Amino acid sequence: MGAASAQLVGIVFVSHSEKIATGLVELARQMAPTAQLIAAGGTDSGGIGTSFDKISEAIAVADTGDGVVILCDLGSAILTAETARDFLEESDQYRVRIVDAPLVEGGVAAAVAAETGGDLDAVVAAAQTALQLTSANTFPARDDGAPAGTPRDDSQPVTDSSASAVTSRTVILVNKDGLHARPAAEFVNLASTFSFPITVNGTDARSLLSIMSLGLARGSSVRLASTDPLAGPAIKALADLLESGFGEH
Repeated sequence: MGAASAQLVGIVFVSHSEKIATGLVELARQMAPTAQLIAAGGTDSGGIGTSFDKISEAIAVADTGDGVVILCDLGSAILTAETARDFLEESDQYRVRIVDAPLVEGGVAAAVAAETGGDLDAVVAAAQTALQLTSANTFPARDDGAPAGTPRDDSQPVTDSSASAVTSRTVILVNKDGLHARPAAEFVNLASTFSFPITVNGTDARSLLSIMSLGLARGSSVRLASTDPLAGPAIKALADLLESGFGEH
């Protein structure tokens, strides 16, 4: 399969529509600018349908050494993708995963996970988080027991004096559109560089879809927290990013 340069998991978008596949690559590219994102949409003649040759070529281009995740729009696209995978060398087949996940949400989450250097399992897991989120904003319980999204007045990192100490800081979003896709991806990229478990209003700071599901708009109170006592500098860096407004005015 493809020769390695940058070792990142590749993402292939398979759709019956060429425009949908290329549009998804364009969308995901806004949040994952260096990830290997390949469109495989439509038939060989440009019509509606799927193409064994297009998917096979996309897999070859997307694989830079760490494997490929494929997301499909409809059942017959999955069948064509499975056929293309079956025609690979047996030693390569295990590195190509076809993920049952929503094409848009799962694809974007997978792309961000690949962008941050996630391995094949991590990128698959990121895509699958889309199956776990509903269209309604269902917030997980906050790490201090209060409902997620509840404001906290702790603008500097503080350590709670409870049995399981929590280092936290609360900031107010200032950018006009809040944590929409691009700034959310920038935030997740930074959070993924830290080894500490950090939450955003109770949800995983490294999960793009979970953070976007919070619906954090301008003026929202955002609580960053960690049970790791050494997480203070990481929380400060994330808080500074939020307070910067991501260059949006």
